[in-house]
Amino acid sequence: MNDADCVEFLQWALPRLRMRWAGFRKVRGQVCKRISRRLKELGLGDINAYRSYLDKHSEEWEILDGLCRITISRFHRDRKVFECLRDSVLPDLAQATQAAGGTLRIWSAGCASGEEPYTISILWHTFLEKRFPDITVEIIATDTEPKLLERAKTGHYNTSSLKELAPDIMEAAFETSEMGLCLNTEYRHGVVFLLSDIRSEMPQGPFDLILCRNLVFTYFDAEMQRDLLEGMIDRLITGGALVIGGHESLPLGSWPLQHPHPGLPILRRV
Repeated sequence: MNDADCVEFLQWALPRLRMRWAGFRKVRGQVCKRISRRLKELGLGDINAYRSYLDKHSEEWEILDGLCRITISRFHRDRKVFECLRDSVLPDLAQATQAAGGTLRIWSAGCASGEEPYTISILWHTFLEKRFPDITVEIIATDTEPKLLERAKTGHYNTSSLKELAPDIMEAAFETSEMGLCLNTEYRHGVVFLLSDIRSEMPQGPFDLILCRNLVFTYFDAEMQRDLLEGMIDRLITGGALVIGGHESLPLGSWPLQHPHPGLPILRRV
């Protein structure tokens, strides 16, 4: 299957999955390779035969949906975002939580292999825990891929996943093992991984911080974006923060969100 055939197929199929072609334009190679492998598994000669197969086998749409999931993740990805979380957002949220007495609750949606929620955990334990000793941090991390979640639970990573972490932090947080670099237990404590598709269910709120980066507002259609944004806002405390992807924007609508950090995709609920 050549690129032109794959592009034509994705432009036809993605809207039926309530997804946007624009979100897949730059990462389509990953999806096209998966679809090519699927054609071989089914013994189909070309992409047109796969279209016919989809018309006759409705259950195949769910499999195709799985083939369209993009998994690109690294620790400390988008450095300036995490620096703002470390220096401003998390301290503000912790102060409010400390005044009320309770737990700082964080949700990482589309967590892949755990790099994002573990980065938050590392930042908290390294820079903020001593300032807020009475605060308990609970991080709920959700994804649709069981294999990725199993990898996340083991806490084992290769060096390419860690290249954006500062060397001193990497040295303090990870130990070398036969399986690669392993995240120390203290940083895994308080991080709970759940198999969950944000389109059908969301973890129970309220949350002080929600990270939904490079997922909903990249790959899903506008109507679904609005529906899911409403669900996230409902689970976000007043004054809580929502972090989206650096190249993402919210769907059209009137949302109770402010943009207090110019140039960064961090919004606060008002």
